[in-house]
Amino acid sequence: MQTFVFLFPQMNFSAQREEAYFKMLGPDDLLVTGAKEDKSRCKEKEKKSRLSLLMTRSGSHENVSPAQKPTAKNTNISPEEALKWSDSFEELISDTDGIDTFTQFLRTEFSEENIEFWLACEDYKRTSSDTNLITKAKQIYAVYIDSDAPKEVNIDYSTKVAIKKNVLQPSRSCFDSAQSKVYGLMKKDCYPRFLASDIYLRITKRKAPGTMFRRRSRSCVFSERGKATEESAVWL
Repeated sequence: MQTFVFLFPQMNFSAQREEAYFKMLGPDDLLVTGAKEDKSRCKEKEKKSRLSLLMTRSGSHENVSPAQKPTAKNTNISPEEALKWSDSFEELISDTDGIDTFTQFLRTEFSEENIEFWLACEDYKRTSSDTNLITKAKQIYAVYIDSDAPKEVNIDYSTKVAIKKNVLQPSRSCFDSAQSKVYGLMKKDCYPRFLASDIYLRITKRKAPGTMFRRRSRSCVFSERGKATEESAVWL
């Protein structure tokens, strides 16, 4: 007499334990627990979104593609006024039109949170009421500093930890370190690209760098034998 042995590798013998565990909780308990967690997450996201809207200007959340080449909102900016912005980064951000134009440029690079954070810090330091100081400190932290912030700025971990402690009893200088780091990033990294951007060149009515180079590449040069040759061929 032959004995047949059937193997079922797909069987999970721990399933009974898991099933018993879920029976102890009950289906209603599982649904309630999941619903509470989802509701808590939604409330937290909604709260941070509202804070973000309060801290930033209207329209600052619009994503602008670099290919769209946005123009300045204020068409009354004279080329002479805009040319002063190239003297220094300080000259640029001391001008209201300069800040607006620079913000538009940062949106094309999806980094407008830098200038918005810097402006929020400037406003924060001018706050006279201690009650408003605490409120603004919490808002700035939630929108720009927290790891889940909707417009988190690029600062190091140690600075974030220090700010998190200072926000509990905020002073007017508790964001100074982070503001200085963001300022340096904009000045060294973003500002040079802004001066070479289409949005700035159109206001100053300048031509983009490389225009003369392209014209020169189509010009002719003479070889030693006096024959005209294309300059691009000489470089080859």
